[in-house]
Amino acid sequence: MDIVLEAIGWIGSALVVISLTQARVLRFRWMNLAGSVIATAYNAIIGIWPFFAMNLAIAIINTYWLWRLYREADDPGVYQALPVSPDNLYLRHVLNEHHDDVATWAPAFDLDDAEGRYVLLVVRGDEAVGVVALRDRGDGTGEIELDWVKPRFRDFTPGQFVYRDGGALADAGFTSVDLVPSESTDREYLRKVGFATSGERWVKALTPAS
Repeated sequence: MDIVLEAIGWIGSALVVISLTQARVLRFRWMNLAGSVIATAYNAIIGIWPFFAMNLAIAIINTYWLWRLYREADDPGVYQALPVSPDNLYLRHVLNEHHDDVATWAPAFDLDDAEGRYVLLVVRGDEAVGVVALRDRGDGTGEIELDWVKPRFRDFTPGQFVYRDGGALADAGFTSVDLVPSESTDREYLRKVGFATSGERWVKALTPAS
């Protein structure tokens, strides 16, 4: 029994340590919560009360942040899509800083090929969390060239604030957007933000604000 109890204690500690290596906010919080709950129970059983209190506090903090993150995930007051010029210096800085990750999702995207391009910078408060760039085909249709989000925020689908009815794309005169997905495209994400298949393309109709 002592061996089993000690193993449980080590599992809790391992989860806490491994959680600190996670880039995604939700994954970090859930792993840290699981580790701290296990560590709380372990320290209560063996009677180490200072560590019991510390891990209990950590578990409560993680629970609060998970509640807040899920509550804010669909809040348009938290995430916004801001139109910016393709030559905007801050936009270029963000994309250059994350060049390798951007290239993983959109290897053909060329930052300098800006003709006819419309760009939205997705922000959470004062932090840029993603970029959506599309080519204006001139008939109310935009072809998505880039839909990228920082790894930390990929569990929250901030792209929904780009493609929502009455949003920035509709305000800019787009009636629909589409793309041909690559191997790296997350098709489940496309369904979640309202795209549907049309032949080899995925299409999302846009409704202007009433």
